[in-house]
Amino acid sequence: MPRVESNPLDVDLSGRVAVVTGGSRGLGLEMSRAFARAGASVLIASRKGEVCAELARELSEQTGSRCEGAACHVGRWEDCDALAARALERFGRVDILVNNAGMSPLYDSLSGVTRELYDKVLAVNLRGPFRLSALLGERMKRDGGGVILNISSIAAVQPTARELPYAAAKAGLNALTLGLARALAPEVRVNAILAGPFLTDISRSWDGEAFRRAAEQHIPLRRAGEPAEIVGAALYLASDAASYTTGAILKVDGGAAWTPA
Repeated sequence: MPRVESNPLDVDLSGRVAVVTGGSRGLGLEMSRAFARAGASVLIASRKGEVCAELARELSEQTGSRCEGAACHVGRWEDCDALAARALERFGRVDILVNNAGMSPLYDSLSGVTRELYDKVLAVNLRGPFRLSALLGERMKRDGGGVILNISSIAAVQPTARELPYAAAKAGLNALTLGLARALAPEVRVNAILAGPFLTDISRSWDGEAFRRAAEQHIPLRRAGEPAEIVGAALYLASDAASYTTGAILKVDGGAAWTPA
């Protein structure tokens, strides 16, 4: 795998404030790190507030950027309200919102999907992004501009039998991306990354070695992605380099619309 630079596009986000959900591990961790290294202030949010706070301290020391952590379960409406309020209280505004938090527990059969599992998957992957985008997107619009970046999945367009609630939620997130791009225009740009098979905590919970072997067989680049390989697309879409890009859904999937069955 080629070496991944922390800021491959030499993007400058100095003076901007980013909120990254699911920002303490996997793709979210890499995006939080990249934004901080590009000069942005970053509010890192996940269910484990203490982990976010520790990561924020590390990134502040390493980059000189102002970083803070916050506990937030994005599947809970009131947690989203509290996160938006905290971001605006602590930083005064938000310029970049990254809706990255997600979950995709596997199940043995379709009839074995419980209402609790279904509701939780839809809440984390779709309800939370809607609420945060509504609150912070409208504030960005009033303040004169901003960027929303939704982290979707190739499952939205190529679902397998073992991830249907997740796939449905991510398909909804794609639709939300297109609708928000219109609703918040022209001040706010809204785009999505359609992520393929990455070696994250979610994929490892699916039997990581089998996942890796399947990627090597079926993906044109012959491997699954490393989390840091999301950074180039994220920095591009979050920066002024993408000033004429909104309503876009960018595939970052190694070349194939595929996820393991």
